[in-house]
Amino acid sequence: MRFQLLGPLSIAHGPETVVLKPSKPTSLLAALLLHPGVVVSTTYLVSAVWDEEPPATARAALQTCVLRLRRLFTKYGISTTTIEAVPGGYRMHNDAETLDLVLFRSLTSQAPAAGGPGEELYRLREALSLWHGPPLANVASRMLRRDAVPSLEQERLRVLERVCDLELAAGNCHQVLVDLYESARRHPVRERFTEQLIEALYRTGRQAEALAEYRTVRDRLREELGVDPGAGLRRLELAILRAEEIGGPDAAATGTAPPSAARPGTGRGTGPGTRPGSGVAAAGPVTAPAPGPAARPPTRPELPRAAAGASPVPSAREAGPAADSGWRGVPVKGRPGRPGLAPVPGFAGREADRRAIAARLTAADGPRLVVVSGAPGIGKSALAHQCAYEVRGEFPGGVYTLALTRPDGIPLTPDEARELLPGPGDAEDGRRLLVLDDAAGAGQVLPLLPAPEDAAVLVTSRRGLAAVVATHGGAVHRLDVLGPDEAYALLAGLVGADRIAAEAQAAAELAGVCGHFPLALRIAAGRLLTRPGLSVADCTAWLAEEPPARFALAEDPRLSVPEVLGQAVGALSAELREVFLRLGTLGPRAPLADAGSETELEQLVEAGMLEDGPPGEPPYRLHSFLLVYARWLARGPFPAPAAPTAPVTR
Repeated sequence: MRFQLLGPLSIAHGPETVVLKPSKPTSLLAALLLHPGVVVSTTYLVSAVWDEEPPATARAALQTCVLRLRRLFTKYGISTTTIEAVPGGYRMHNDAETLDLVLFRSLTSQAPAAGGPGEELYRLREALSLWHGPPLANVASRMLRRDAVPSLEQERLRVLERVCDLELAAGNCHQVLVDLYESARRHPVRERFTEQLIEALYRTGRQAEALAEYRTVRDRLREELGVDPGAGLRRLELAILRAEEIGGPDAAATGTAPPSAARPGTGRGTGPGTRPGSGVAAAGPVTAPAPGPAARPPTRPELPRAAAGASPVPSAREAGPAADSGWRGVPVKGRPGRPGLAPVPGFAGREADRRAIAARLTAADGPRLVVVSGAPGIGKSALAHQCAYEVRGEFPGGVYTLALTRPDGIPLTPDEARELLPGPGDAEDGRRLLVLDDAAGAGQVLPLLPAPEDAAVLVTSRRGLAAVVATHGGAVHRLDVLGPDEAYALLAGLVGADRIAAEAQAAAELAGVCGHFPLALRIAAGRLLTRPGLSVADCTAWLAEEPPARFALAEDPRLSVPEVLGQAVGALSAELREVFLRLGTLGPRAPLADAGSETELEQLVEAGMLEDGPPGEPPYRLHSFLLVYARWLARGPFPAPAAPTAPVTR
């Protein structure tokens, strides 16, 4: 017997495959199978089955659904104990023998360790063969289709991109053309498929078709999104025009992209504070490199693509300031030295959040799990690190941090992340604190959570990770922008109290131009630090001429608003990206709800690109700095940022 999720939800019973009809028990089964071996809370299951309209007797009705599922199982010879009732919810124990999703993830995680590219390709092809249509096509739950289906589809596309890379590396350009034509047409915003298609066409002697494909994509991006193709596509075009040799069996046999198609910003697993070749950052103080001069703004905004193919070895993030306001978690194996944990340079504000997080992490009883969520650049990672530093004395077993997303935007798989985490703690070491930074979603976090008695856990993510707190308890802190006093204090802590106090009014105006966004404030501080003779007023005027393009420091793409926010927008689906760009075209009095459907706007809220409005106000609001960015992308006017804490009104 096998449950099949990677297509219409079905049960394979001997030679027969039964596709389940859309029903509440089918939605319940899907919600359980999406979290194999994990306790799924009653609250989550009720939402999955009834969406936003649960009956008054939802818990009793849920028990009826479980009973109906067990009767269905009996019909097909499945043990009724497959669904286990546990305190707080239900659980299904599935493995690679009983659930195609588990087998798919097992094959893809083990493939890079196979004996060479040929064996890796065989395993990945086997994993892709498990897909037999759009996932959950017969599941009525809007919540599951909204939250689970895009994540599953991303997993499949990453594997397909890797398969195409391996085929091209082996010189099988003719054989892979069919896959690439279909993938590039179905997913036009994933530029990696287009890069692979153009490379395959060129290497099979079809230069004119390759150039025509590039120009078609270029024209579509300009007309629909107002952006130029990414650097990888532009390099391919230049190589073709120069008749240069690209790719080949030696270029990617080890799993790397050819130089002509390499994506900018791809991490190589080495850097300051990293042991070369290990992919694991050495323990040591987290220090900030000196900010460099500001980069000149690009002449046209360009959306960095969501990276698509996972490299076989997890990449370590470098220690130092991060795109997300000044710090980025460092993956560690083993216990880091106590002196290695340092406070975040210039950290200011968030006092209520810090007290609440510290109380939760060090509580004597109850869930010791905290999720910090919010927009990109809002300061999630900085707050998590500062809190970890402040409570370090309560964790004699050590503080461990792990970045769950590579610098190029590719999330680590749960298996890759698990390899970088320490094993179960020894009783003599004492309790530990685990910081999981920049989580892509609940499916990435749930397999990593330790036993409650082993460690406290602090997670940062743009998403709210409702499935994590629903199944394990805990608290969610959704960060807003800094208050005016907090933004002023951050500038003073970074640039120097005397210098900021000498131009207090200009500093307040600078904070306003930055939208009180921690990322933008740190970039502005970097510009002031590298130019001791520059006045705060002149810096403010220069930045205000063309925000957000001028909010970038040349040395580090993580300290660049176009890069950080562009990567976040690039990670959205094509439909959600359109809605976000539409937000930049709305008039000052137009309600944000005009930009898209309620479902689309809710997905933008979940992705951290939009906020719920306060009670009594319009239902959605957009941080002023994100609004400026949306207008920049939409090629609209660049007005001065509005008060960052006020919702966008009608």
